[in-house]
Amino acid sequence: MVKNRRFEDEPAYGLGVRHWQTFLFFFALTVAYAQRVNLSVAIVAMTDAEAANPNFPEYDWAEKTKSLILSSFFWGYVITQVPSGQLARKFGGKITLLVGLSVCSVLNLLTPVFADWGSWQLVCALRVMEGLCQGVVFPSIHTLISAWVPPNERPVLGTCAYAGNQFGTIIMLATSGLLASSSIGWPSIFYISGGVGCVWSVFFYIWGASSPAEYKKISVEERKMIEMAQASECVSEQPKENLHTPWLSFFTSPAFLALIVAHSANNWGFWTLLTEIPSYMKNVLGKDIKSNALLSALPYFAMFCMSFVFSGIASQLNKRNCISTVTSRKLFNSIGLWVPMCALIGLAYVSAEQSNLAVVLLTITVGFNGACYLGFQINHIDLSPNFAGILMGITNCVGNIMSIIAPLLVGFIVTNEHDVEQWRVVFFIAAAIYLVGNGLFIIFGRASVQSWNDPPAKPRRNSTPQVESQH
Repeated sequence: MVKNRRFEDEPAYGLGVRHWQTFLFFFALTVAYAQRVNLSVAIVAMTDAEAANPNFPEYDWAEKTKSLILSSFFWGYVITQVPSGQLARKFGGKITLLVGLSVCSVLNLLTPVFADWGSWQLVCALRVMEGLCQGVVFPSIHTLISAWVPPNERPVLGTCAYAGNQFGTIIMLATSGLLASSSIGWPSIFYISGGVGCVWSVFFYIWGASSPAEYKKISVEERKMIEMAQASECVSEQPKENLHTPWLSFFTSPAFLALIVAHSANNWGFWTLLTEIPSYMKNVLGKDIKSNALLSALPYFAMFCMSFVFSGIASQLNKRNCISTVTSRKLFNSIGLWVPMCALIGLAYVSAEQSNLAVVLLTITVGFNGACYLGFQINHIDLSPNFAGILMGITNCVGNIMSIIAPLLVGFIVTNEHDVEQWRVVFFIAAAIYLVGNGLFIIFGRASVQSWNDPPAKPRRNSTPQVESQH
């Protein structure tokens, strides 16, 4: 008994296989987000060749058409969210993540060809297919983190993994403008991001694993430490695949409904800014495509750095038992949504001549949003380690409906890209959604394992001892 408590309560020092897996998750999200946001900058060059390299094709797409193309990724993305959580539980997070990202990487390589063959309609169709592939990413990553990372390490290692979102965004936004203006032109944006994804797929196929039990070279001590720490969260002794999915309990849980709202609010603001910052920089602040790309990446570089700052603070608060887990989740979620809310309100009143102030406020808006990795982002695992992937699939599905609506709404509101008044409306809407979303999370959010995490096992049709022994 004493030995078990040592594994459960004391952290394992030094780097282990779980850290290597976290590193692979980080690069999976780097690849996913690089492929997801590459079009945000590329579309500026694709529709204005003179601003980048006139030797490459230019397409005459209206603002509403561009908004349609930018949102089309999410049409496919929301469809595969919930099924992906179930598939990750059944086949393992490695399989679903590997298949989804490898296929998406190949599709990225085909983007310039599709644009040449069928203009915006074919590009839209391609982005829908990419969305279908990437719908597996977050449910798979959540399932993998739940399997690999002990509860006391989730704030730090979870943040390290999800920092890949920002790293991919930074790399793509910072380099896309330079690539588009170079001799290899805007098609290289898709060739490079797709090629890197193919390389990652090979590495993950060789070294990735769905759980410690499937990784042959893990030490006995590390595997036992992970499994014992996770066993403390579960009451049921049934294997996870035998547990009945309590769908009704999910949607009647105030804590989970508040999580859906918080995730949706975050996605609205995040994707409004991510898809529209390049256009805002070019048309309102008057930045050329090279400086536009670098300045567009700056807020996400701030978010990348701040996520580690907040992770360090959370780790210290955890070690000293200063605040409870639920207070920590609500505190960091408030920092991640309400500080950006204030910055967005300020941004709404910045004039076109105050471009430096606008960049500072955008950096604050996105940078402080990194605190959400310690708020709603890992709350799914708090509520239900057994069904974390499915819960992430549900909240990400609903949240990314916001990702579809937000760019489309911008396209309807901003009919004149140079009109500061129209952009002001966009920022006000995002600020209001941040206010309401985090308010409900503060009131109803929880961070304890819910009773429905351990439902009764699924009944078997044939439960003879012989059949059971074969399963």
